[in-house]
Amino acid sequence: MDNKKQRQTMILYLIIAIALVFGLNSYFNPVSYNQVTEVSYSQFLDMVDDNEVTKVDLDTSTNEITFIADDNGSSKTYTTTAFPNDDNLVSRLSEHNVDMSAHIPNENENLLYYMLLSYVLPLVIIFFIGWWLNRRMRKAMGDTMDFSSGSGFGGMGGGLGKSSAKEVKGEEVHTTFKDVAGQDEAKESLQEIVNFLQHPEKYNEIGARCPRGALLVGPPGTGKTLLARAVAGEAGVTFFQISGSEFVEMFVGRGAAKVRDLFKEANKKAPCIVFIDEIDAVGKRRDTSINSNDEREQTLNQLLSEMDGFDNHKGIVVLAATNRPETLDPALLRPGRFDRRIPVELPDLAGRKAILQLHANDVKMEPGIDLDVIARSTPGASGADLANIINEAALRAVRYGRKRVSQEDIQESVEVVIAGEKRKSTVLSEHEKQVVSYHEVGHAIVAATQRSDAPVQKITIVPRTSGALGYTMQVDENEHFLSTKKDMEEQIAVLCGGRAAEELIFGEATNGASNDIEKATQIARAMVTQYGMTEELGMVALGQQRNRYLGGGSELTCSEGTAEKVDEMVQKIVEQGHKTALATLQDHRFKLHEIARYLQKKETITGEEFMAMFTRDDGFAPRPKPAEQA
Repeated sequence: MDNKKQRQTMILYLIIAIALVFGLNSYFNPVSYNQVTEVSYSQFLDMVDDNEVTKVDLDTSTNEITFIADDNGSSKTYTTTAFPNDDNLVSRLSEHNVDMSAHIPNENENLLYYMLLSYVLPLVIIFFIGWWLNRRMRKAMGDTMDFSSGSGFGGMGGGLGKSSAKEVKGEEVHTTFKDVAGQDEAKESLQEIVNFLQHPEKYNEIGARCPRGALLVGPPGTGKTLLARAVAGEAGVTFFQISGSEFVEMFVGRGAAKVRDLFKEANKKAPCIVFIDEIDAVGKRRDTSINSNDEREQTLNQLLSEMDGFDNHKGIVVLAATNRPETLDPALLRPGRFDRRIPVELPDLAGRKAILQLHANDVKMEPGIDLDVIARSTPGASGADLANIINEAALRAVRYGRKRVSQEDIQESVEVVIAGEKRKSTVLSEHEKQVVSYHEVGHAIVAATQRSDAPVQKITIVPRTSGALGYTMQVDENEHFLSTKKDMEEQIAVLCGGRAAEELIFGEATNGASNDIEKATQIARAMVTQYGMTEELGMVALGQQRNRYLGGGSELTCSEGTAEKVDEMVQKIVEQGHKTALATLQDHRFKLHEIARYLQKKETITGEEFMAMFTRDDGFAPRPKPAEQA
């Protein structure tokens, strides 16, 4: 039962309790809930003479008369004050057959009766409803809350201090290492934990102890949570999963109570895996700044204490995941708490192919699907991205009424994930299509002449939902882990090819090269500040990377004078790439015209079509490169 249903149920039963109290009061004291009209004594006597009065009750202590009279067929209650010397009242009432009664009230009895109905009875009813509601919630949630665990009065506290970790029993964890692809090194590092959980006696015999914790570090979507579940599935132990943000509460002390309860439950279910996702939410570095959070720091202190206190010989292993390891408190990372730091990086070419194959096994595909081409087309893609690509391909096959996924479906899904869906509502004018055609062909020609290891695979001027009016797709033939200064200069030249084509053909620039300029500037700045690839500034690190796994870029760590030189060098490198692109397109001007007109007409061409047109000899020999002239 979720929190919303709990609140709705509590409100419903509170309303029932209040209605029950009012009902009992109206039953035991009906006069107080009926409308009483005050009349004069003479009016009372007239109503008696007219045979309207049926019942009279006299309060002898106050001479107050309460009587019931008929009013057009319905009974109404009235009150008046009697004259003390009216000796004829009793005989008059007898003559008209009025039911008479008199009483002397007991003040103490009235007060006790009032306190019972107004205070004691409502509290008893609300307590009973709360106790019954608490039992209902415990049964629905499968929990074992009681008053000692901070469940609040009558169970209405909503589980204060109770851990909200999701518990999955060992036999119900069906994820194993076979379900994780592209992370062989991480699986190898975690295999030892699995062995300890399966055969602890081997390690106890030699005196070794299992690591208390392991920290999974990597970009989003690389499978950190999946790896944690796979460890529990391989070892066949209970799996507790909770997010770091669930520990941080508005009220001081509740987060620490949740940590205590989590490890208390883990100690009962040992051996087990405790997985804390996004641990940076609670494990940030402690400081004395004005922005410090007392509740978060208390929760972190409790977590540190619990990790020191539990007996890891029982087989309790804490796994945590984060993509911001630089923000974690050093006390959390020391040996004895998180003993191991396991990188879960973006998959390489072989890893991407294995991930694609793993997800492709769940989808019906046509024979002869080449996943190697797709793996080469997706450098930098995470496991989640690749799973999404296969799913998008399956959705596209269903959309077009096919029973199996084709190569075209997967290729199109790659473009959907990278650049978005085709934007059918965007209609370019003929001049704009012409500009975009020359822009994209400019990229392709510079790429074909500068980078032989990354051939052009596709050129299109079909607008996409990402905002791109067209794009040129290149695919590296081999996986590269090192890039030289020349490689980076060639990348910058390719990025400048679109703007260079616009200037060469139309004599003016458009805003279509904004993304190209941004990427070229990033590469040039990295060359200057991180890689030490300039003679003027030398081999010095002038910048520091922020949020490595979240693409936070870098910030300069140098003086203002050096920063000005950095800007000059970055501008110089990008401008040199721009000049290289202009010279290359000037050499192949006729091919630029020919291919751009063909692209404008057809809107999309393959890499094979482009290379066939580009390498075809039409009698126009390009000018030699400067190196060839020398």
